[in-house]
Amino acid sequence: MVTVAAVVLAATPDSALADADGMPSVRRIADSAWSGGAVPIVVVAHDPDGSVSTALMGSPVTLAEPAPLDHGPVGQIVRGIEVAVGQVRETDAALVWPARFTWVGPETATSLIEAHGTAPGALLRPSYEGEAGWPVLVPVALLDGLGAVAPDRMPDDVVADIVAGGAREVLLELGDPGVRHDRTVPRASLPAYIGPTEPPAGHVHEWEAAMADVSEEVPLQGPALAPYGQAAAEDPDQPG
Repeated sequence: MVTVAAVVLAATPDSALADADGMPSVRRIADSAWSGGAVPIVVVAHDPDGSVSTALMGSPVTLAEPAPLDHGPVGQIVRGIEVAVGQVRETDAALVWPARFTWVGPETATSLIEAHGTAPGALLRPSYEGEAGWPVLVPVALLDGLGAVAPDRMPDDVVADIVAGGAREVLLELGDPGVRHDRTVPRASLPAYIGPTEPPAGHVHEWEAAMADVSEEVPLQGPALAPYGQAAAEDPDQPG
């Protein structure tokens, strides 16, 4: 069994809280990631007035203070992965998930996690009609490669640089329009969900598992808080 985290990256509090069909973006993503089997879930976001934390109440999430801005996007990715590993030491990969990609379905998270079990060293990227998208599954083993990426590189460039440095990239056609179309496209205007007809890793699971099945009334503590410079304490209720 593999343990794959979700690392949600919000550049600003406004990005974290932007409306996504009636829900804050980070809350919708956290619910989707949890339904898809990601654990732990880390949201990297500034939260000066506590509004992001409030939006995540009831979710099994760690809210991590970002790395300094001059560390760039790659610094935030590294920060999120390090917090995830600090919380669940068996974490061996993370779904790196920009907060603007709010429409990704739980099925896509599940497919990436299952595919990681059969290609543990590869960087896995979902695609829709041949176009690569997000979230990207990054093995923890690639952290050293991330450390070599320049801080001025944007997320797509970070992936390209890791691949140029020798990482193996695998594109998975998952038929989920949410991997390519962010929240600037209204949910009702998304192209059709296509598939896949079978999970990429050859397993069978509930393809129509819905985020709506995750009750907002679940009595979970959250979010845990991780100030910069430290990871959240390991959760005794999680594996490890």
